[in-house]
Amino acid sequence: MAEVTTVGKRIIANIEKVVIGKRQEIILALVAYLSEGHILLEDVPGVAKTMLARALASSVGATFKRVQCTPDLLPTDITGASIFNPKSTQFEFRAGPIFSQIVLADEINRATPRTQAALLEAMAERKVSVDGTTYDLTPPFLVIATQNPVDHEGTFPLPEAQLDRFLVRLSLGYPSAEEEAAMLARLQHKHPIDDLQAVVTAEEIRDCQQAVRSVRVDEKLNRYIVELIRRSREHPDVLLGGSPRASLALYRAAQALAAIRGQSFITPDDVKRLAAAVLGHRIILKPESRLRKVTTGSVVESLLETVPVPTSGARVTA
Repeated sequence: MAEVTTVGKRIIANIEKVVIGKRQEIILALVAYLSEGHILLEDVPGVAKTMLARALASSVGATFKRVQCTPDLLPTDITGASIFNPKSTQFEFRAGPIFSQIVLADEINRATPRTQAALLEAMAERKVSVDGTTYDLTPPFLVIATQNPVDHEGTFPLPEAQLDRFLVRLSLGYPSAEEEAAMLARLQHKHPIDDLQAVVTAEEIRDCQQAVRSVRVDEKLNRYIVELIRRSREHPDVLLGGSPRASLALYRAAQALAAIRGQSFITPDDVKRLAAAVLGHRIILKPESRLRKVTTGSVVESLLETVPVPTSGARVTA
């Protein structure tokens, strides 16, 4: 796990040159990347959602494209389309931004459902089908989407099927007074993102993604993850709990977090630390529970409090 830890430290330190005081969120974003998952950044405007995505992309020597989502954005604006070439008298495929290794879909909930659906196959299968032809996307492939949860005018909320495609959902929140003052001082002359250089290659990320799979998971922790997801389906405030995909997402994320921390095995603390980010957007509350101001965060918290934590055997296989 030494290589994963080294790569992780380089990326985190590089992003912190641009994004101040958000180390935990940066780590969670890196966890999703190394788990071969996708990231949804949901927060109010101006808290560095787009900047975090750009800094992560700039830290990796991979191809990067940004798509500004609007209601008139078409699916072909993302996937690409076949265009007639009068010189060759043939149709030629011109790839869209989805063929980059890192894709930022800014304000994704402003795109229409039809355009949002264009991302589904790419996010789930790492493939794109256009005009009857299927194209493989170049690994490591990552979609980072941002959305504003406050302003709903002219937006199209993401359906549950698409929310489930994101491995983690993160909120950055406002910085502290000291962090905001440091940000102003840092931005006095120019933005640090302009000078940010790649610190790892795409091939190194790919190697780390493979290494993460070898992190050992004790059978008791395996059962602990399954029990957390199963209890989410039975919770009295929940209409629809986590699916088996949620179990796999929590499993993979725990492996990645352990590897970043230099561990060759996962612990219950790894699972607990990731539960809210991995499960929060996969749980649908009952209408009456929402009226009582119940949140998915409080549901996840109650699950962590009620599901028994393995007290022995977590390190046996290590």
